[in-house]
Amino acid sequence: MPTNALSGRHAVYTGSFDPITLGHRDIITRGAAVFEKLTVGIGINPEKRPLFTPDERLSMARDVLASLPNVEVCCFSGLAVEFLRECGARVMLRGLRTLSDIESEFTMALANRALDPEIETVFLMASEKFSHISSSLIKQVAQLGRHSAAARLQEFIPVQVVGPLLAKFSGSPQSPA
Repeated sequence: MPTNALSGRHAVYTGSFDPITLGHRDIITRGAAVFEKLTVGIGINPEKRPLFTPDERLSMARDVLASLPNVEVCCFSGLAVEFLRECGARVMLRGLRTLSDIESEFTMALANRALDPEIETVFLMASEKFSHISSSLIKQVAQLGRHSAAARLQEFIPVQVVGPLLAKFSGSPQSPA
């Protein structure tokens, strides 16, 4: 095999992770058990307005995933298939929650294959206890949950993310988890 060949033992899981959820962590943990190396790529899209800065998302994800020795976390901009190639990976890991995810992820997998035929997409089904979790739901709970938000958020996001998320909506500095 040529030295510049892409590795099928290395997968990349990309997303905005704004913020990272228990569903994301579940897919990453399960992916880390399947692949020798897993890179989590936090996408930076200048046209979107995420709640957290790239550095905040990177820090939270690294904190949440610190116990997984074969997982690295980094930020990227541009096309995900280009990021995979830069990482030396040939497998894109994706999580599926609902039927609507299947449709959009299938379309994206076909587009990625057209952009780079060497990249394969592997799908993991979300665990049923996480299939309803979305970043927009989490942000709504944090913004509107008032006094019960902290306790309720721990059902959706890692404990390390609760303080920083609530701080975004309260205007106060981040409290430790």
